[in-house]
Amino acid sequence: MIKNKMNFSGTFYPDDKKELLKYFEVFTANEEKIKLDINPRAIIVPHAGYIYSGSVANVAYNLSKDTKPKRVIVIGPSHRYFLQGASIAQFDSYETPLGDLVIDKEFGSKLIEKYDFLHFVEDAHMEHSTETQIPFIKNYFDVKVLEIVYGKIDAKELSLLVLELLKDKDNFLVISTDLSHFYTLDEANILDGICIDAIKNQDIEKLTKDCEACGKEGVKALLQTAKVFDYKVKFLDYKTSYEITKDKSKVVGYASFLVGESIVI
Repeated sequence: MIKNKMNFSGTFYPDDKKELLKYFEVFTANEEKIKLDINPRAIIVPHAGYIYSGSVANVAYNLSKDTKPKRVIVIGPSHRYFLQGASIAQFDSYETPLGDLVIDKEFGSKLIEKYDFLHFVEDAHMEHSTETQIPFIKNYFDVKVLEIVYGKIDAKELSLLVLELLKDKDNFLVISTDLSHFYTLDEANILDGICIDAIKNQDIEKLTKDCEACGKEGVKALLQTAKVFDYKVKFLDYKTSYEITKDKSKVVGYASFLVGESIVI
């Protein structure tokens, strides 16, 4: 059994089970009650250290926990490894402080056979944009997982994969992205506001031209696909690193969203 080891535990998130569960407990306890008017099929969440962005991501996971998928697919950008196309993890399992998650290798292999831009590059999966999602997935879903890390790829190409994944009601998608990086707090609020409006309104042109986000191609691919299914986007939360560091000179922005079918209330 080959595991994808924890590369960022103890830095981006706690490596101790009790401490990690306490994080989730505190995040949830401090959340404002949000009216769920969307049946979630996907979420857009940040991927910084939990102390900075964990509460923003937790809102989306907590609201989606009752969807009961059979498989969660997390899609995030590569930060450390140059990658042409995208890589699907073909390990047997993914290690977390809460216990291992089984990787759906068979499902991943079928996708690799079908799409020319997909392959398995082991080094690409030493990636925090996806690994930071795995403990959330273990805690809130505890089902089979598929990790997809993308590099140089066009969002239209990636959207073909996202379309196929969302056609299967057993799948739930996690799109990982942070927003602007290292602007002043005032500048970040303006830039991130543009991104948030573009995502809420599913304005792909505005997202492409005026939004700064490290996982923008994944977000664009999801929004392109959302239009096919007439899915709606619900904005959940926005914070910056300033709330922890109290440094206004260089901040990073984080936001979370639900994507899915409207619920008639």
